[in-house]
Amino acid sequence: MREYLVSTLILFCLPSLSAQVVPANWQIVKDAKNACQIAVPPDWSPYGDTRSAAIFQDTSTALAVVTSQPGQTFSPLTEFFQKVLNIGKEKLFENTNKRIFYQDKTSRGADDPNSYTFSVPGKAGTCSGHLTFLPSITEDVARKISLSLGPVPESHGGSL
Repeated sequence: MREYLVSTLILFCLPSLSAQVVPANWQIVKDAKNACQIAVPPDWSPYGDTRSAAIFQDTSTALAVVTSQPGQTFSPLTEFFQKVLNIGKEKLFENTNKRIFYQDKTSRGADDPNSYTFSVPGKAGTCSGHLTFLPSITEDVARKISLSLGPVPESHGGSL
């Protein structure tokens, strides 16, 4: 009975994992082709001359990057690629037709960064993002940035 309860709870959580979520008051960061975007907290800044990356304090504290791959068909990672990329089951948060989201580096200390990689289907290809962050950035903030990845809406206004 207990395993059915756990399965049911997981199924209730899945729709919220796959939807693009942009927290209120966060800044939008778009890729160079204006096809894909992520959201970052309001106290983050653009990185250099690019508008496709944002940092918190400096690049060694946190760096979020968004890119687009026009024409690339989106599909979940096969078991072969999960092994090649060395993604353990506990670090693969989502691997569906709607999103790939995994932790590819785990911090070993306060000055050692974590990193997340995430992708979603785009309008005519794939949207991808990468986030590198020190443990001083909460996992909640890191997950919100990762889950905000998506194609740029047709009628979206300002950006970072």
